[in-house]
Amino acid sequence: MARRTLVRTAAVLGAASLALAGCSSDKSDDSSSSGSTSGASAATTSVTTDCTPEQAKAGATPSTEALRIGTLLPDTGSLSFLGPPMVAGTQLGVNDVNAAGGVLGQPVQLIPGDSGDTTTDTANTTVDRELAAGTQVIVGAASSSVSLKVIDKIASAGVVMFSPANTSDQFVCYPDKGMYFRTAPTDVLQAQAVAQLISDDGGQRVAIMALNDPYGTGLADNIEKNLIDSGVPSDQIEKIIYDPNAQSFNSEVDQVKNFNPDAVALVGFEESAKIITRMHEVGIGPSDGMAMYGVDGNMGNALGESVAKPLLDTMQGTTPLTDVGAAFQDRLKAVNPSLIDFNYAGESYDAVVISALAAEQAKSTAGTDIAANINSVTEGGTKCTSYVECLPLVKAGTDIDYDGITGELDFNDSGEPSIGSYGKLKFGPENTLTTEGFVVVGK
Repeated sequence: MARRTLVRTAAVLGAASLALAGCSSDKSDDSSSSGSTSGASAATTSVTTDCTPEQAKAGATPSTEALRIGTLLPDTGSLSFLGPPMVAGTQLGVNDVNAAGGVLGQPVQLIPGDSGDTTTDTANTTVDRELAAGTQVIVGAASSSVSLKVIDKIASAGVVMFSPANTSDQFVCYPDKGMYFRTAPTDVLQAQAVAQLISDDGGQRVAIMALNDPYGTGLADNIEKNLIDSGVPSDQIEKIIYDPNAQSFNSEVDQVKNFNPDAVALVGFEESAKIITRMHEVGIGPSDGMAMYGVDGNMGNALGESVAKPLLDTMQGTTPLTDVGAAFQDRLKAVNPSLIDFNYAGESYDAVVISALAAEQAKSTAGTDIAANINSVTEGGTKCTSYVECLPLVKAGTDIDYDGITGELDFNDSGEPSIGSYGKLKFGPENTLTTEGFVVVGK
């Protein structure tokens, strides 16, 4: 696919807006991977993204009941810091839909619910309650791991599951009966963004270090593929898969040093601090002149607090990030005046609006009917950018292409954006992050 780069004004990001690792995984998960490096005997964990995704089929009898949207968002647990902006975005979306006349002439009902994290059964309890209440759409979860706990139950009930924050590749080919969607871009796209940064900086001999789980190996495989597509010879790429629970990463770091790369991509979580510290000890850390690139799992201020200054200086990386603008932020603050960050608020808002437009296009609020229309309202038709603008077009039978708060969406057959926006982040000598611009990749 063609790639595009969009650079905007640099801005400083706060700590809460950068601790996004849980959206791909959940640090409370048990790890079943044994870990390995390239050439080692232990198997790596991986997922496939080569498939024909299942598609929902509209039912024979439309439903004209009021649209009920439940939420499955983290009020508690390890990702509770992400909850407020997503809750506010969902509420604002419902407010705007209802202000424009609702869905099929009726106001949308919002049924809030907590997802907790993987250490509790909160998500299952919430889903049971919301299904019993007759929800046709559930917005959530934030953590991919939490979503995997309840996706089968939701899909089997014929209810749309719409995550504003899941990025794991595991959902691309998941047998979800065509009922799972997300507004957050998949890690397949993040791999394009990381590879583009490396290529733009002239990297021609690249070591990729990645933790051994589907998140890590999926990103590593796709970064490698995109580097090769950009012209880096395959024999100039060394991929090293490690056990994130290892006591030491000395052998993996030594392998990187012996490969003598001009760039290193590090796909990891909190263990990245130990790896970078060891890299500095052997003279190949970012502050030693090595071009190093991180991902959403480690490009946060938490990493800066875990590594001595200035060891992260010049390290770059990506995280899903969209410039939603000050006006939208002000509207979110009107919903929740205590908001201090806005992560995934736009994605939550868009999930509501897309669901409402799909129901209008289907002339039905049945979950399967909504699911059968979600992809089509995001691509290929007359562009519109709000519910109030799109609604009369849909009512007139016009094929629409909703470009939301988060920009172009163009959902593919997997029910996810074919375009991803990522913040281009960079650590300074004080181990603090700034946003140097935005990288937009995809269709």
